[in-house]
This record gives sequence, C-alpha cells and structure tokens, in this order.
Amino acid sequence: MAGACGLGDKVAHVRWAAAVLCLALGACGPVGYANEVARRAATAVDDARAVDAPKHSPYWWTRATQYLEKARETGARADFQASNLYGKLAAEAAEKAAAESRAKTGEP
Repeated sequence: MAGACGLGDKVAHVRWAAAVLCLALGACGPVGYANEVARRAATAVDDARAVDAPKHSPYWWTRATQYLEKARETGARADFQASNLYGKLAAEAAEKAAAESRAKTGEP
C-alpha cells in the first residue's frame, strides 16, 4: 500500500505529540515564575527602592520585600503556583510603596 500510514507510524506520531504536550505543560510553571517573579516583582521592588520607599512607605515596602523573598523561596522548591502568587503580591505591594513614596516626596 503505497502512501498509506501503517499502525507503527500512527503510534509514533501519537507518542511524539504526547511528548511535546508534556514538555509544553511542564514549562508553564517555570516560565510563569520567570515572568512574574524574576521580572515583574523584582523590577517593581527595584523601582520602589529608587524612590526611597523604605523610608517613606515602610509598610508597603516591607510587604513587597517579604513577598518577593517568599516567592523566590517557593520557586526554589519548584512550587511555581505559590511562587507566582507571592510574586504578584510582591509586585502589587511594591507599586503601592512607590506610589506612596512619590506622593510623600512630591515626585511625579
């Protein structure tokens, strides 16, 4: 039978598709971690530090840094779902710290 796919070819295609799917789903956790924690949260904390948030907004600053630390800790244990949540909370707190610091110092 020229041009026909044999059963062995179909099984190989299914195995290949399953392997690709597993790799794609397995990468979601680390990719989300890298985006939420390593980029967004860390950048937000750095931005808050730049406007002197530790001095002018100690509550939000402490909250941001503690959540960032917890995000990194849970990410190191490969608990990416919790790490992404802590990263989101860290970024939100850092943004509030920066806004409060700017309001107190009169910066735009």
